[in-house]
Amino acid sequence: MRRWQVWVSLPAFVSLVLALLINAFSLYNPVFYMRASLSVLLFLVGLLVTLTLFVMVRWWGRERQALAAAQAAMADERRRFLRRLDHELKNPLTAVRTGLANVLDAPTEGARQEALETVQAQTLRLSRLTADLRKIAELETRPLEHAPLDLTTLLAEVVEAAEDLAETAGRQVRLTVPQAPWPLPVVQGDRDLLFLAVYNLLDNALKYTQPGDTIELRAREDGRVVIVEVADTGPGIPNEEMPHVWNELYRGQCANGVPGSGLGLPLVKAIIERHKGQVNLHSRAGQGTLVTLHLPVIPAR
Repeated sequence: MRRWQVWVSLPAFVSLVLALLINAFSLYNPVFYMRASLSVLLFLVGLLVTLTLFVMVRWWGRERQALAAAQAAMADERRRFLRRLDHELKNPLTAVRTGLANVLDAPTEGARQEALETVQAQTLRLSRLTADLRKIAELETRPLEHAPLDLTTLLAEVVEAAEDLAETAGRQVRLTVPQAPWPLPVVQGDRDLLFLAVYNLLDNALKYTQPGDTIELRAREDGRVVIVEVADTGPGIPNEEMPHVWNELYRGQCANGVPGSGLGLPLVKAIIERHKGQVNLHSRAGQGTLVTLHLPVIPAR
């Protein structure tokens, strides 16, 4: 039942409760007799119908306005998404066409090999972009595997996988998980998807930091949730870009020259929300960024 239906039904409900109380406890219950002409009754009925129709029309108008506003917002977001997608596809496709032309006109074998490497790199970029888009689309309908997970082991595997990335060189990556007086509680979810979410956050932190920066992957228990944090001492995100970081394909000014598609954070958000969790991002320009994941704990039996 909607909120307006509750408020409209409230007078009838209160009057019914009062009537039942009067009858149940034999309270003073006088009988009133009223006398009215037919013209008065017709006027009262007409007034009641008019008030009812007025309320219904006002509610219907507000519902239509809210629906129109939601549709307009969705249309605007779709147009922005298509513009960003066009930009993300145009750059690698242009580089591929240029690389193919250089292959055909290359004067030396070295120049031909360099052009082929450019084509291969841009093709790989397009492949990753389409793969990430497909992952986000599949998350809306894909059935999740709900199995007990040891987050301590999963986070250690994420750090181990990130050590193979070239961006790890020169950066301090720290993993902090509690061991005493007890380890992290067990959570339930899809191991592969949660691994992907944390790995994407750690990969982002590595890409947007410089040698000498520190990256911390932390986890702790807080009541009925486990909090996982990925913090870095990178350049941070300007305040004007913060509302857009969860939009698909959005990339801020600091992303210039950094490989990526702008789908990492939206993918993380989709994964965590499918696990009934929450994700938050805090950042200070020039100081660093903190991304926090909240995952529900399996109740102890």
